[in-house]
Amino acid sequence: MTEITSTDIQLKKSSAAWLRIMSRLYDPSLWLGERAGMRRRRKELLRTAVGRVVEIGAGTGLNVPHYPGGIAELVLVEPEPAMRRRLERRLQRHMRVARIVDAPAERLPLPDASVDTVVSTLVLCTVDDPERALREIARVLRPDGRLLFIEHVRAESKLLAAWQDRFFEPWRRFGGGCHCNRATVELMRTCGFEITAESAAWRAMPPIVRPLAVGQAMR
Repeated sequence: MTEITSTDIQLKKSSAAWLRIMSRLYDPSLWLGERAGMRRRRKELLRTAVGRVVEIGAGTGLNVPHYPGGIAELVLVEPEPAMRRRLERRLQRHMRVARIVDAPAERLPLPDASVDTVVSTLVLCTVDDPERALREIARVLRPDGRLLFIEHVRAESKLLAAWQDRFFEPWRRFGGGCHCNRATVELMRTCGFEITAESAAWRAMPPIVRPLAVGQAMR
């Protein structure tokens, strides 16, 4: 059973049209990357999720099959309608019970200190205001709660970082707002998170989104 709740979100018509197209292309475009290691990373990360779990930017639900069966509740936050429709179908296909919430990561309709685990996979690169999103995550997490994340980040290589800067605007337009050069781990630290993470590579994907940070963060 899936429950869907909504908040009032206005999108520009051009952006909304492209996001509808992206919802159809998203899974096929990530297929090679999933087979080349991302699926395994998702599974390893999510097996540590416990209690009440909230995933921001749940998209089409690529994480859904990897959540452990013993979690108390699964809440999937996704602001894009076309993505939510595909997310609901994936839940039904995998016979998972979850609540789908129509909201951006910057405005989570959840009480303070009410969540044990927040999950973010390839999301913080895309949110309009990452600092506000991270403050919201900190707000809803319990004192001992954790943020589990896989994010593509700004490259440590100066050469690759320069290419990320050069292709930032065309990639942002193509990728539905994705900031390929965002220093997400540094933003987490600035927002008061203690981080345990490792660097990795998103194999079989374009070089400008290949550098990954994988790990967990606590308030």
